[in-house]
Amino acid sequence: MASYIKRLVDGYNDIWEKNGDPRVRDWFLMSSPLPTLIICFTYVYLVKVLGPRIMGNRKPLELRRVLIGYNFFQVVFSTWLFYECLMGGWLHHYSFRCQPVDYSDNPVANRMVHACWWYYFSKFTEFMDTIFFVLRKKNQHVSTLHVIHHGCMPMSVWFGVKFTPGGHSTFFGLLNTFVHIIMYFYYMMAAMGPKYQKYIWWKKYLTSLQMVQFIAIMVHAFQLLFVDCNYPRAFVWWIGMHAVMFFFLFSDFYKQAYRHKRAESPPPKKKMINGVKNTPAINGTHETVKNGDVPSKTVSNGVANGNTNGYIAAPKHVSSYYVNGDYLRLRGGKENSEPEKE
Repeated sequence: MASYIKRLVDGYNDIWEKNGDPRVRDWFLMSSPLPTLIICFTYVYLVKVLGPRIMGNRKPLELRRVLIGYNFFQVVFSTWLFYECLMGGWLHHYSFRCQPVDYSDNPVANRMVHACWWYYFSKFTEFMDTIFFVLRKKNQHVSTLHVIHHGCMPMSVWFGVKFTPGGHSTFFGLLNTFVHIIMYFYYMMAAMGPKYQKYIWWKKYLTSLQMVQFIAIMVHAFQLLFVDCNYPRAFVWWIGMHAVMFFFLFSDFYKQAYRHKRAESPPPKKKMINGVKNTPAINGTHETVKNGDVPSKTVSNGVANGNTNGYIAAPKHVSSYYVNGDYLRLRGGKENSEPEKE
């Protein structure tokens, strides 16, 4: 039994030692996926169970200045990562069609390896997005999309850094860091208060940009299924399917947040014409018009032709009563000159 367990452990270690990139073997958290996996599960438990339980009977924390500083840091960090991805290959050396991994000690290749590790590390710093929601008791923002997105990314990127730190799949990091520059700039402006929030009307376009990002990653990854390229086919599926999953999650969020919101938006305010509120026929019934107007009446299919049930059909515009001199006759009294207030 002991020898069988030893063989399993040795086989497990051989997977990471023999197949992993030797350049990252001794780097922090790179020897085994278990520490990263444990951190990810701890994050999920913290933000979905323990955090809300701790904050249950406490007041939300005021973190405006902390949020401004944190989002500013993320803007700077993402900008630096985007620059390193460019200088590590995508600006001058990489091909968008097919880019194998350079496992040499070439300075440019090593620069990309370091950029990959720091990108991996950035996924842990982004856990703070959710932790701040919990501390501020914004639990409605700790959605399934949010937790899956943040909880999966460190583990997903770990495999890339361990086995393919460079090459074709780093296109994911290039686009993602660019989107995060814009995203965290938006969050920073939102945290700065109403004085600056008027400049960030473009929130829904940010979600659209994120979906475009995943479409570009899908196309870029899956093209290798149709061309001959010295790049691991397993990672083509790994990156491509992640992009597919996140695209549908973000697409669902977009529909719920914007299309449903538009459908549930309140009807436009009723217009005032010559001081009288003009109301349309709704479901075959003309609403009562206040402060001296025509009486209510039931109409067929929303249209009144001539006289209906002894009522005089209303003109298209209530203001016609003023123009035609019919207002006082219908009211049977003096005109009330004060317009109705909204």
